[in-house]
Amino acid sequence: MPFSVSGGSSSYKNFKQITRHRLLYEMLASCKRKDSTKWKVLIMDKLTTKIMSSACTLSDTTEEGVSLLEDLEKKRQSWPNMDAIYFIRPSKENVNLFLSDMSGKAPLYRKAFIFFSSPISKDLVGRIMEDLNVLSRISALREMNLEFLAIDSQGFVTNNEKALEQLYKDKEDSCKGVLCLNEIAVRVATVLASLREFPVVRYRAAKFLDATTTTTFPDLIPTKLAAGIWDSLMKYKDTIPDFPETESCELLILDRSVDQIAPVIHEWTYDAMCHDLLNMEGNRYVLEVPSKTGGLADKKVVLLEHDPVWLELRHEHIAEVTERLKKLAHFVSNNKAAEMENSRDQDSHDQSTMQLKKITQALPQYIKQKERLSLHSEVSSFIEHLI
Repeated sequence: MPFSVSGGSSSYKNFKQITRHRLLYEMLASCKRKDSTKWKVLIMDKLTTKIMSSACTLSDTTEEGVSLLEDLEKKRQSWPNMDAIYFIRPSKENVNLFLSDMSGKAPLYRKAFIFFSSPISKDLVGRIMEDLNVLSRISALREMNLEFLAIDSQGFVTNNEKALEQLYKDKEDSCKGVLCLNEIAVRVATVLASLREFPVVRYRAAKFLDATTTTTFPDLIPTKLAAGIWDSLMKYKDTIPDFPETESCELLILDRSVDQIAPVIHEWTYDAMCHDLLNMEGNRYVLEVPSKTGGLADKKVVLLEHDPVWLELRHEHIAEVTERLKKLAHFVSNNKAAEMENSRDQDSHDQSTMQLKKITQALPQYIKQKERLSLHSEVSSFIEHLI
């Protein structure tokens, strides 16, 4: 379902659209000032790089005046005549790296626009403010509250890949679990901040059987996660303009115990089969196909929502996908360009000028659709071979 960008608003945008809009227009476009350089360097850490690449392309950032993308943790070339945009997590390590870039008599960049992906602590703000040389080189310092990855229009992840191990492995030592849970809570809260939604948070509380029963950390995960999200939301009410004053939606927190069978059964939908059986990196997969020379060649496959065939078939059963692809292939017989391809041995003089015009207009669409159908036919056939 689509999501509102503000509580009670009639304007709707999905996760990808909201992330893209905030990164390009709220962040990058806001750095276009008369006293700043035309072209800038965009510096990100590992997480914020993933956030940016999940929603924006290189051409998107270039259009907003970014000429160079840099990794915060790597050694970088000095550009003293260019301004820099920092989109980073508010960690002690990142702040120290930023200070080393901009301190001293020869900073790496002329001015710095700093955007933190989530709320920064007062201690770290004080660390930045105490260096007067750095302070004079800061053009903007802002919390973006954008620390989630939009995997598609209707889904996001918090990128906590070790959460299962950290939350449930050691019931006696819960230090790592607490840190992980706090991080998840902050990131989920940034989703709600981006949506401009103030939810009623609902969760299943831990069961207290009697005074002799010990409640473990895993038992309290839904409660602690709900409390962490709520604490962040209450701060947003004071810091984010136009944030709803009253509850505008509901947030339902469920743990795996609610549905224990799901992890041990296999999803047979096209989307799930692709991610389970193919060696995919995100939405990208390298498929081996026969080459013109007789061997095998690598073919890069990107499964994204701008592909209408993927959008239509992704949630269908794999058996249904094969049948649907056959039906979709029938468009060939109704396409003017396909008619020309199927009758190449006919004399071209038999074609009227009007017919040739229609064929020319239909050709780009025909080629694109044919490539998409061929790609998905190859992928689905490979999956069927595996199962």
